[in-house]
Amino acid sequence: MTERGTAPSRRSFVLASAGAALALGTAAPAHASRGRSPFGRYGSPAARLDERTMYVHAGGAGDFTTVRAAVTAATGTGHTLVVAPGVYRETVAVSTARKDMTWIGASGDARDVTVVYDNAAGTPKPGGGTYGTTGSATTLVQGDGFTARDITFANDWLRADHPEISGTQAVALKVQGDRSAFVRCRFLGHQDTLYADSTALGTFARQYFRDCYAEGDVDFVFGRATAVFERCRFHTLTRTDLASAPYGFVFAPSTAGANPRGYLVTRSTITSGAPDAHYKLARPWVPSSDTTARPMLTVRETRLGAVIDAVAPYTNMSSGFPWQDQRFAEYRNTGPGARITVPENRPQLTAEEAAAHTREAYLGDWAPWKGC
Repeated sequence: MTERGTAPSRRSFVLASAGAALALGTAAPAHASRGRSPFGRYGSPAARLDERTMYVHAGGAGDFTTVRAAVTAATGTGHTLVVAPGVYRETVAVSTARKDMTWIGASGDARDVTVVYDNAAGTPKPGGGTYGTTGSATTLVQGDGFTARDITFANDWLRADHPEISGTQAVALKVQGDRSAFVRCRFLGHQDTLYADSTALGTFARQYFRDCYAEGDVDFVFGRATAVFERCRFHTLTRTDLASAPYGFVFAPSTAGANPRGYLVTRSTITSGAPDAHYKLARPWVPSSDTTARPMLTVRETRLGAVIDAVAPYTNMSSGFPWQDQRFAEYRNTGPGARITVPENRPQLTAEEAAAHTREAYLGDWAPWKGC
């Protein structure tokens, strides 16, 4: 498949959104030219907030010029990375040993700080084979207690550039750690943009996304985490490589059957540049590695744009695991994509049932919204 003619391209959008003064791998010089710190109110190497705060600046004004180098140096727990405006073209992995790490976009605007790369599942690896879906991730977070604020995570791999590759999954962020929080962050990609997952089948990782923006086309929010998306915007991309609907699917949860909590979307919006009714709200992912999975998604008090197929918002990924056998539900949604025209296709919670589908119920003794 190709998508020539899609405007704007993922690569040009990533660059434009980081500011006209930015080039790949460089930081914006504007702050320094005005005599201001590129790290804003978060100190600097000369005025460090504390010994566990590190500064990243691609132009050399920080402790490190890449995010990866800073993460490598941040052994142990409790480190904070303050990242100056710039486009950081690299892959980064936060291991399970690096707990309670925080990344802060120094400007306070996620459009200014972008971590981006362009691997896809089918991209050949230097040593042979291909990366696979997990290996395609620009950023992989496995450490518990991770927090990111005002950062863009992107994968700008494009189908149109690689018609020879069939493995088109291209992950911007894969997060597996428990107590992982993302505030005012952006997740940019096409297929499999945001992989909200866990480190093992029996591990129920809790994740929280607040005031975030995610975009893509096929299954672009997926995985088996217990994840709450509050006041987020999900944007479905238009496609010129397909002649008919559906163009894709917003959610593809793969919740473990033993996990009582999957994905919760609350007080959010779904928007699009694609034609009306050209996207499904969700389809269940039952991986071959876990055929006992019972995908779970609750969407409540959320505005569903006209791009969502209101007649049949859910569909199967595999005929052997029909969506009706999974745990999909809605409550008090609004917008043209939320119209109930075929009631059996729109399972609705009662008020009593909805009381069990809140951020507090899903996240338990962890309350990350208090620090937002």
